[in-house]
Amino acid sequence: MTAFDTALANGPTTTAAAFALFDRLDPVDTGFMLGAWRGAGFPTGHPLDGVLEACHWHGKRFDSAEDVQPLVFDRLTGGQQRLNPSLMMPGMALAAKLPLFKHAAVGRLFQTVMPLLATRRSRARLRLTEYRGKTSATMIYDRLPIHDIFRRLDDNTVLGVMDMKGMAQPFFFVLHRE
Repeated sequence: MTAFDTALANGPTTTAAAFALFDRLDPVDTGFMLGAWRGAGFPTGHPLDGVLEACHWHGKRFDSAEDVQPLVFDRLTGGQQRLNPSLMMPGMALAAKLPLFKHAAVGRLFQTVMPLLATRRSRARLRLTEYRGKTSATMIYDRLPIHDIFRRLDDNTVLGVMDMKGMAQPFFFVLHRE
């Protein structure tokens, strides 16, 4: 059983425990991140825990270091929709304050308005940055003060931490290579 399996088996954790796991993990380079990844939450008591899942978050897509889709969601009608993170930020701020955004009904409603938030353009890029003493692949959003830093759980899984300027607590998530 890996450290990740143990952490998940124990259920929701704390930010301190998530960072203890994150800090033990090996960094990854930008090439490792290329491809499509399915996302899942890593609950730490963050106000956004469960919000992305309720809205049918699929994951992220890294076509190259310069061509990154940070928010890919599943459509009601099938297939996937790439969303513009800049258009989603007001809603995410509200979702962090109102637990009702974690309910399935709100997620279905969100899917009906997704076309208004859609994009075809890249909305982020990959770079190596130093975070908590290690240099690792980092997704840098184009127009937002957000960095997602990745560490390797295994050959097909990374633990990510979303570091956003002004956010009191980081948001943790897991990506599985598709």
